Amino acid sequence: MPDSATQLSVFQEPVGTVLPALPDGVPGARRVVLFGPPGIGRTTAAGILARRLGLPVLRLAPGPQDAPVPWTGLLELALALQPLPAARELAAAVDEAADSEPAGASLRLRRLTTALLREIPPLTLVVDNAQWLDPASAAVLRWALRLTPDLPVIATERTWRPGTEGYWSGEDVHAVRVPPLTAHQLSALLSARRPTHGQVARIHRRSGGNPALALALADAADPVADRDGDDEAALPPAARRVVGEWLDSVSEEARDLLTLAALDDRPDRKLLARLVGPAAGHLLAEAEAAGLVDLEHADGSVHFTASAIGVELTVALTDTARRLLHARLAEASHDHLRRDRHTALAADADDPRTADDAARAAVSARLRGEHALAAELSLLAAQRTPKEDTGLLTERALTAARDAAHYGDLHRGRTAARLVLAHDTSPARRVDTLLALIDASGQHLNTADHLFADALNAAAGRPDLAPQVLIRQSIWANVNDGDPHKACALAEQAAILAESTADSAAGAMALTLQARFQRILGHPAAGTTLARALSLPHDPHTPANGTPQHLAARHALFDDRPDRARTLLLPLLVEAERTNDAEATVDILRSLAETELRAGRCARALEHARRAQALTDRTALSPAPACYTSALVEGTAHNTDAALAHAQRGIDTARHEDNKVFLSRNLYALGHILLAAGRPQEALEALEEVRTLEEQQQVRDPSVLRWHPDLAEALIAHGRLDEADVLLTDTRRTATDLGRTSALPALDRSQALLDAARGNHDTAARRLTETADRLHHLPLEHARTLLALSHTERRARRRASARTAAQSATDLFTTHHAHPWTDTAQRTLHHLTHNPPGHHTGPLLTPAEQRCAQLAATGASNRDIAATLTVSTKTVEATLTRVYRKLGLHSRAQLAHTLATAQETPAGMLHHQDRSNNDAWP
Repeated sequence: MPDSATQLSVFQEPVGTVLPALPDGVPGARRVVLFGPPGIGRTTAAGILARRLGLPVLRLAPGPQDAPVPWTGLLELALALQPLPAARELAAAVDEAADSEPAGASLRLRRLTTALLREIPPLTLVVDNAQWLDPASAAVLRWALRLTPDLPVIATERTWRPGTEGYWSGEDVHAVRVPPLTAHQLSALLSARRPTHGQVARIHRRSGGNPALALALADAADPVADRDGDDEAALPPAARRVVGEWLDSVSEEARDLLTLAALDDRPDRKLLARLVGPAAGHLLAEAEAAGLVDLEHADGSVHFTASAIGVELTVALTDTARRLLHARLAEASHDHLRRDRHTALAADADDPRTADDAARAAVSARLRGEHALAAELSLLAAQRTPKEDTGLLTERALTAARDAAHYGDLHRGRTAARLVLAHDTSPARRVDTLLALIDASGQHLNTADHLFADALNAAAGRPDLAPQVLIRQSIWANVNDGDPHKACALAEQAAILAESTADSAAGAMALTLQARFQRILGHPAAGTTLARALSLPHDPHTPANGTPQHLAARHALFDDRPDRARTLLLPLLVEAERTNDAEATVDILRSLAETELRAGRCARALEHARRAQALTDRTALSPAPACYTSALVEGTAHNTDAALAHAQRGIDTARHEDNKVFLSRNLYALGHILLAAGRPQEALEALEEVRTLEEQQQVRDPSVLRWHPDLAEALIAHGRLDEADVLLTDTRRTATDLGRTSALPALDRSQALLDAARGNHDTAARRLTETADRLHHLPLEHARTLLALSHTERRARRRASARTAAQSATDLFTTHHAHPWTDTAQRTLHHLTHNPPGHHTGPLLTPAEQRCAQLAATGASNRDIAATLTVSTKTVEATLTRVYRKLGLHSRAQLAHTLATAQETPAGMLHHQDRSNNDAWP
């Protein structure tokens, strides 16, 4: 796509939702081309844009049958404007054109079309599916529209390929790709069908956000397939029609190339070039222009924009054709694991040699950390093992089920489990298989209750088998039931059984879980239970995130001992990475990120959080845990908009998964970030839901998730002072009773803000000063307390003390690279330094909007701005939309002039208003 093409992010928003403003330049453009694949919503987008222009609309809609017939486009135009004399004359001229010399007919039609366009009243010309506009009409319109530059023209095309002479509607045409729906937009589109979050996520993945394809998939949704997560299932007929029309927009050669790409699990340009030669580049460019693939990846990989495209390309292949193509791919593959994969897929159903090779390749894939490939290769090894070799087949199938569990691939886990149980029904094998299925269920644990019942039945009378079932039931009770009392009891029962059978590995895991739940419940024996778990022999097979050492690190973090937590976590990270355990690695990285953030080492925290997020996104792990950590770290250390996006994604995921633990955590992160961003109403809504969830889950320890002081501050900001007082008093009493002194400083800070809100400024200042002195070992909490002190001192009209506190807070936040907090502190300091009492600057741009606006004013593209600020292009577009709306501007030239003028003013006109009218905010 040319650089001049713009992303249009909201034209196809479902009816009934709020439509954001158009991107920069689109509303004022006279000639616009909206392009995108079939079903993407070009017609809807054109209609919305036309309505926003506020003029009557003349719509032409050529079809595929019109393209080869000269002058059909002009005839449709003339007939649509028939009451006008010039239109009747043009229609007559078109009738005569077939009998005239081409050159003479063209000249006359140009003159008549120009006269008609000049005669018509003000309107917007919309040409839908302009790819079928016949070339003769396009040539005449190119001439006529050049002479009528004030006539708005909106065209829709499947692809954007202007010729050497430019596009027919004008040389200065504004090309706009109509993008796919986001998951949130898709949820709104499908709201009448009441889909679950999981169904929305799966339909979004399969459709790539194409509205027509999404609707076709939703209408034929299969709950069982949704639960299993099988994205390779054949498409329903309506969806096949949409994808088929999409594929028809490229050549047969391009479709053949894409079929090869669909059969590989990680296709790239080099592989495809080896298969088809130099033509691969041209064919891939053709497919990209049609919106079928995304090639913008630094590693050269090729990704289908919708997984349904790959399914449709391969589902119609015969077994023979599929095997031949896999054989070709095996010869061309430069990676030995993928060569083994294609060799296995090209082999006969029962092939001992291929089965052995696939099993060995699965081991290599596992060691390399490619767990999705390991799961597939393990299952292929089992499926290719001769059925008479029952022992080897069931062992390989159980390995496949475990690999699928490690990756969270429920569909392959079920397939492997059925293979095991078809050949071995012994209690031990059945329990092992069911446990693997439970582990593979992962985020689908809310559907696994029957698996627990089956596993417990199979383990009846076998104390050596029951502990592992109870351990998983304990986790389920906490995460999905939100019942830590039940979870604690199940973990205790597992520990007793493990001790009776001298199973130290199961005993350590059960005691670790029991200690975890005891801490949540405020049970005084939590430390003793954890010490018992730490005393048991170390089991090298226990995942690093399930060890008592990891829980000890978490407890150290809760107790505000980040250096101790870090010391415990670093060896666990080495172990998790050595074993290529993705889930354990993510959990350890998350703990490290939160530890480093608590210690004020923001750069390290960002690195760990982003590694955890990237690894989560590469695997089938639930994103809710990584999103929680990313939101906290990004919101403190880097970018508020990115943090809010992570928190919202975590909330949506946790609701879908019925994961009450991480629903609370992500809601807390959202409220915490909104509070820091000066949005107390939204923060209050999120934090009150956290309180409800934590009460339902019977969480008593206030040091685990510290939502209490944030909720108190939000209540104070809304004038609900008595409620805040009760919350702080009750929480302080609980923390004191449990000996959780780490929770007290933040409560004292909120108490000081309550004092200030009640007019007790001296008491508030004294309390904040004492609290700050106790927080020197936690620099960010220290700085946040100093910032609260600055606001309190200013309310008491002690501006010199307020400036000193604000300067100290600014220095601390800057030193520790807490950029959003630095911006907040600098605004406070700027106000105290430059503005006399009673003077306020205009409520214009936030620091994030200011940075984005400054980059845009220098001429940077949206993509360059996104790369600089490490946010998405859509975030940049949304931010600039707010900037233009706030400043009343319509172009980047106006923006550059406004920013240049603002920089000449001593107060910095474009900075966001200081929260001087709400000094309860730190």
